[in-house]
Amino acid sequence: MLITTKVSKKSQIVIPKKVREAVGISEGDELIVDVEGDSVILKVKPKSYAKKLRGLHKDVWKGIDPRKYVKGERESW
Repeated sequence: MLITTKVSKKSQIVIPKKVREAVGISEGDELIVDVEGDSVILKVKPKSYAKKLRGLHKDVWKGIDPRKYVKGERESW
């Protein structure tokens, strides 16, 4: 999705409705602002980092018994 917006006299921008809807931004949400080279990147700040990270990479452990894995690792020491 490529949409343009203008910077106001007060250096403010409006995030277009289609963009807000696409990423789920609503009133009161905080955004993280990052700069990479000549690009400004906006990311929605998670309300809870713990909830955001829960289940991350769960597919890596699919089919692996964690108890057997840990036991094998401990025995290899």
